Amino acid sequence: MASIPGRTIEEPNMSGNILTDPRLATTLRREDHGFFGPDSVAWQVWSHPAILIGLQRAVAMQFLNPFFAAAQEDARSIYRQPAHFYDITLSFLLTGILGDSRTAIGTSDFITAIHTHATGIEPITQKRYNANNPEAQLYTHVDGWQSMLKCYELLGPGPLDPETELRYWHECSIAAELFTCRPADVPRSRDEVRQYYAALRPRLCLSEHARSGLRQQLFTSGPYTDAKIAAISRVGAPASIATMPRWVRRLAGIDQPAVVDRAAVAGMRALLTAIARSQRATWTLVGIAAPIAGGIIREHFEAAPPERPVLTTPSDARIRFGRSGTRATRPADPGAETGSAPETVADGSARS
Repeated sequence: MASIPGRTIEEPNMSGNILTDPRLATTLRREDHGFFGPDSVAWQVWSHPAILIGLQRAVAMQFLNPFFAAAQEDARSIYRQPAHFYDITLSFLLTGILGDSRTAIGTSDFITAIHTHATGIEPITQKRYNANNPEAQLYTHVDGWQSMLKCYELLGPGPLDPETELRYWHECSIAAELFTCRPADVPRSRDEVRQYYAALRPRLCLSEHARSGLRQQLFTSGPYTDAKIAAISRVGAPASIATMPRWVRRLAGIDQPAVVDRAAVAGMRALLTAIARSQRATWTLVGIAAPIAGGIIREHFEAAPPERPVLTTPSDARIRFGRSGTRATRPADPGAETGSAPETVADGSARS
């Protein structure tokens, strides 16, 4: 069952869904190499243990989008099922990158179907939000890939060379076809990412419930939080915060001294570098924080060659395995949010 504000809905009936049956992780790459393959930068970055900090950062940064913040406040899953929310989110992203074409399209269709029910009113603008809105999904997608790369470079092996980084952002545009956003809108370089955020910044803000949600990602707590996830979030938080822009840290009230930044980065880099030397240690660490995702990482490392050791494209895969044979489109509701956000926080203070 999926939790939706004010009601409960049946999840779509989808066989072979790793997200609802972790035992099916063994089917991760049965058909083909998916959309990226062994030589891709995406596989390199997204199978590194830094993804644990990357996801924490990515979701925390999402709360700058008031429509995302409103959806999470209505659903309350970050408070009622914090460990499950983290695990399912990371697992879904991993299936699109490390999975074969059948797996990637299957989980994409599944999440899109769930998101069709995630609608409501954003309280600041009084506009309707829709989780499948293309502009909102573009921010989610870029934020996720940028956060993973940021943490990989800062807490892992170090910066990618310019040519490799261009390949990474090209692969990001391919992965965008699993969402409702337009691949053509995805930044293709570090400079374009900076330009994207610069243009978007005037529309980002933090309301009271958004600030609460952001802190919940960094310092997970509450009656539904077990000791494990509470401890894991707090261990990762200083390193996550160290990767965030200073203005975000100040606006969210989570800033920390530069000496804490340096110590957190150095300590986490040493830990993750040691773990990354062992595939077993990597999937074990990921599995402690996110059991389904840990199973996916393990299968990624141990999977036998697929039936067809070739790459395919999301559009071809959707024709073969998708529900409708076409990718998801913009929400039909003319009142759905456009991805725009107010220029002040909820209490009326100016953005920072």
